[in-house]
Amino acid sequence: MEDHKIVQRNLALQREWYGEPLGDRVRRLVVAFDVSQANLADVLGISAPMLSQVMSGRRAKIGNPAVLARLIMLERKVLTPDVASGKREALQRALDDVRASKPSVTRDNLPVDIGRTDRVAVAALRRVADPGDLTAAADMLNGKFPDIAELLRRAGRPH
Repeated sequence: MEDHKIVQRNLALQREWYGEPLGDRVRRLVVAFDVSQANLADVLGISAPMLSQVMSGRRAKIGNPAVLARLIMLERKVLTPDVASGKREALQRALDDVRASKPSVTRDNLPVDIGRTDRVAVAALRRVADPGDLTAAADMLNGKFPDIAELLRRAGRPH
């Protein structure tokens, strides 16, 4: 497979696994924390060349779950008032906290951002059920569970 096709396949896999290409997520962190890509790699616990390969789509995934957990930790810290204010001390403290963290990551405790995982849920539902069944299930659940019904309805729509 030629390089361009490999990159496109890897970016598609990243969208499926992580909700969007990792390059987009990492670039937002570089801007939010006003750090270099190499500095961010150090904070995450990954080599700068490996981070570059993941960002460009030459590699599809982050193999170490602790690195992914640190990435998610930083994304969450961006939302805290001190970090959102852009105060240099707060930014550095957040980076230092994440760098020093030793997340114990298992399938049951990996932090997940619900806003991104709903796309994964929609894709999974489409793989296991017919669109008509998903829509019918949404109609049945709508009264008591409107959020679940909306997820089913989205999965039942043509994509």
